[in-house]
Amino acid sequence: MAKSLVTWNPDGVAAWAEVAPKESAVLVHSLRGFIDAGKAGALVAEHLRSRDPINIASFDIDELLDYRSRRPEMTFSVNEWTAYDEPYLDLDMVTDHAGTPFLLLHGFEPDLKWERYIKAVRDIVERLGVGLVLGAHGIPMAAPHTRPINVTVHGTRQDLLPDIPTLFGTVTVPASAQNLMEYRFGQWDIAALNVAVHVPHYLAQSAYPQAAQRALKGLEDISGLDLNPAGLDEASARAQEEINRQMGESEEIQALVGVLEEQYDAFVESRGRAMPLDGELPSADELGAEFEKFLAQQRWDQPPNA
Repeated sequence: MAKSLVTWNPDGVAAWAEVAPKESAVLVHSLRGFIDAGKAGALVAEHLRSRDPINIASFDIDELLDYRSRRPEMTFSVNEWTAYDEPYLDLDMVTDHAGTPFLLLHGFEPDLKWERYIKAVRDIVERLGVGLVLGAHGIPMAAPHTRPINVTVHGTRQDLLPDIPTLFGTVTVPASAQNLMEYRFGQWDIAALNVAVHVPHYLAQSAYPQAAQRALKGLEDISGLDLNPAGLDEASARAQEEINRQMGESEEIQALVGVLEEQYDAFVESRGRAMPLDGELPSADELGAEFEKFLAQQRWDQPPNA
């Protein structure tokens, strides 16, 4: 018999049983792994865990992580190791701004045993009475930071998807544990939706709190939870000030962002047509190299411990 991937915390399970919604509960997941432009999902998880999280269960990360392909960071100081970015994958109980409890799955995306991991999450959903599974992350897009942030919301329940234009037709992309879980949940008739925030790709390597706020708003619209996106206003203001300062130092960057603005405005003007993904778009190198040089190492862009 295979060893269970999940270790339950009896105190956390009991705490959840006392306050769990009588009808379908919500589980939000945001994992560190394949793609999370602007660290949108990581910032969402950090924000949601700011209200006294209670651990309910933990995954055996040694069974799921390929340490040699994705090495956690360690810190060496003078003559000793002083810190280790400990890998983890945890399920916590958190509450929204109004005190409503829900579940948060956060930590490192599994490298290995995706199918076993997904079945383990299905067991969690069934055991804890979850009726809606939601994810959030950022994807890099050829979009300017000076325009409203768009999202692509996808999932297993068409009736729950918002009525907003989509930029995508049919595309083939590398799989992730998060997206495979949505696919499997659709096969098992479990309601699962993901909010993918469009992050300007020249900011993809930086923490972009504005993207996290847009993700939180998307999660709110679907779930009815009060996730307090305004709680990131201060961080967003600091990030915007830094972007403005760095833009002011480079006429080349201003010109490149101007190209994206023209493209965005043209799309909005003709949004009845699908945006072509194979047209003449500025390359990531052209648009991103200069900005990333300025922004990637800024203090406000360090990844949160989510």
